Amino acid sequence: MRRKNHLILIICTLWPLATLQAQDSGTARLTQGLVYGAEAQVSASNGLTPLWLNANKHGLSSLEETNGYLRATVERPLQADSLRQWALGYAADVAVPFNYTSHLVVQQLYAEARWKHGVLTVGSKEQPMELKSNLLSSGSQTLGINARPVPQVRLALPDYWTVPVLGRWFHLKGHIAYGMMTDDKWQHDFTRMESKYTDDILFHSKAGYLKIGKDDHPFSAEFGAELAMQFGGKTFRQENGQTVLYEGKRGLGAFIDALFPTEGESYGDEVYSNVAGNNLGSWMARLNYDRPQWRLSVYGEHFFEDHSGMLQLDYDGYGQGDEWNVKKDNRYFLYDLKDIMLGAELNLKQCRWLSSAVVEYIYTKYQSGPVYHDHSQLSADHISGRDDYYNHGHYPGWQHWGQVMGNPLYRSPIYNDDHEVWVADNRFTAWHLAAMGAPTARLSYRAMLTWQTGLGTYNYPYTHPRHNFSMMAEATCRISPQWALRAAYGMDRGSILGDNQGAQITVIYKTRGK
Repeated sequence: MRRKNHLILIICTLWPLATLQAQDSGTARLTQGLVYGAEAQVSASNGLTPLWLNANKHGLSSLEETNGYLRATVERPLQADSLRQWALGYAADVAVPFNYTSHLVVQQLYAEARWKHGVLTVGSKEQPMELKSNLLSSGSQTLGINARPVPQVRLALPDYWTVPVLGRWFHLKGHIAYGMMTDDKWQHDFTRMESKYTDDILFHSKAGYLKIGKDDHPFSAEFGAELAMQFGGKTFRQENGQTVLYEGKRGLGAFIDALFPTEGESYGDEVYSNVAGNNLGSWMARLNYDRPQWRLSVYGEHFFEDHSGMLQLDYDGYGQGDEWNVKKDNRYFLYDLKDIMLGAELNLKQCRWLSSAVVEYIYTKYQSGPVYHDHSQLSADHISGRDDYYNHGHYPGWQHWGQVMGNPLYRSPIYNDDHEVWVADNRFTAWHLAAMGAPTARLSYRAMLTWQTGLGTYNYPYTHPRHNFSMMAEATCRISPQWALRAAYGMDRGSILGDNQGAQITVIYKTRGK
């Protein structure tokens, strides 16, 4: 069944290109502007692969002491048709790894079409983070770059579009997407089918961003919201020594509910009304001050798992007795705004030795508070705390192939020795520092330092706070216009990820066709 699904995905990905080429082979010129790439990477560690040699690589990584891959890429970027109102692009990106969770990784396989500013993408594609540095940030908490891409149909306005009637001060971008997770077999193998696992889980994400500012004005402000959801599919749980099946909602109604989440009975909940699926998201903001020689940006992100975190308040006006589940009064419970990522990015435009630097602080310990109490016939109070970030009762949590799909400082399930798919450390504080530069035209570097204090989760707290220090130093030497050699050293110290150190060597080849 899964092979059939993969075949259908490949056909859907390549069919638009074949059709367009057949209709107008002289105009489409789909073989022009091709970019060819190849990579060979090997990692060797004492212990697990250190955090920053493993994380934020779109899931193309492994924790094994020795691991690596051979990778080949063929891509036609949309920029090949930059002078036209329409553009066509596609890519095939395949890796043959050793000591990975797969023997073959189809990292990217997609086709996309642009008409003016809008882009339709079908397939698996590595999408960048928004409003953060993709090379220096620890990662976005909702739509990050830490896990393998999810095959999806995605309609996007990828670059800011200027609203012409508002004095060219306002700019918009965003996307909406539906897809399906591909890690069913990995979950079967990892859990040994002895704890919760899922099949055929569907994926939905949407995001919108507003930028206020002009090109000739040094100050600009960006605001955004990222929303994501896992829905549908099947969940298998072990209850009283037996495997119990829960099936999510199917059909068109499930896709509509994902687009417009409304309160309704979630499968497995018999009394209380909840939004179906695993819903999560982030509020984001970024302020920029741009000068000819430097640029300073400060940004923030507030992550949430439900309405209590999204709106910072919850309805608390239920009746009593026979009316215990009836909304009676105009009363709400106000939550504190504590969980947040705060960051700053400095770009020095004319400094080779230090071109960019980032500092971030992350706090996730609150999670709407330590109390979760559903209103009942005995007590009308309703407090929705203990949000348990990245975890969910029915779904596998915000992960794909064992790696969290958001910020990797949430401890990914792939680290778990208990073979259960869950995030064991989601209440933490962390400081993250990173910098990069290019002292010469051929030599560049990147360095990252992270200090983290974790408390586990509300349901399974650590007996005492645990700490972790992670670092990485990376240098890239461009041997020729086509060839580059990259070497990196990484280290972890502490009781969250363990004591690890290792090195990683990558040989990179990239060239453009005629």
